Amino acid sequence: MTANLAVLASGNGSNLQAILDACTAKTLAARVVFVVSNRRDARALDRAEIAGVPTLYHPLKWYTETGRTREDYDADLAGHVLQYKPDWVILAGWMHVLSMAFLRHFPNRVINLHPALPGQFPGVNAIERAYEAFGRGEITETGIMVHYVPDTGVDTGPVIASLSVPILASDSLESLTERMHAAEHRLLIEAIAGQLGNS
Repeated sequence: MTANLAVLASGNGSNLQAILDACTAKTLAARVVFVVSNRRDARALDRAEIAGVPTLYHPLKWYTETGRTREDYDADLAGHVLQYKPDWVILAGWMHVLSMAFLRHFPNRVINLHPALPGQFPGVNAIERAYEAFGRGEITETGIMVHYVPDTGVDTGPVIASLSVPILASDSLESLTERMHAAEHRLLIEAIAGQLGNS
């Protein structure tokens, strides 16, 4: 059985591309049915359109400018996503903390990718913060985790899978970021495949 995936992404969309490629290659028994971004210039939207996947630009700014709340935004977002009947919602570089106005519609079906090990560097700029901590001699490795999003906690949900990535003495921020992205692509696909097998 082929699972339906809705993907929320705010940026370049390289993890979305990894998902699309895995679906095409049948590495994942899934198809991406909908892609949403909260940024108009997100390359993720272009990647989805090239793949023939329906997209939506859903900006928070309109809500704040018209006196509506983040919960209003999230409730409307859920309404859009629900139309595509996804089995799973994948947050792949989605830079917006979702409230229960969204999450309650998809219990135990929202998965997030975060470029840090469990309990380390929650929130934004995790790779940069890890690189700086390495420079201060505080850590020797960072990593990736994929976790459920059951509530509004930031990168605190139950961990599905994680992978350590050593930080090399020769690393620049750019080289570390490149290796982290490669690790993200592998771990995300493996984690989603595992969930499809369990569902």
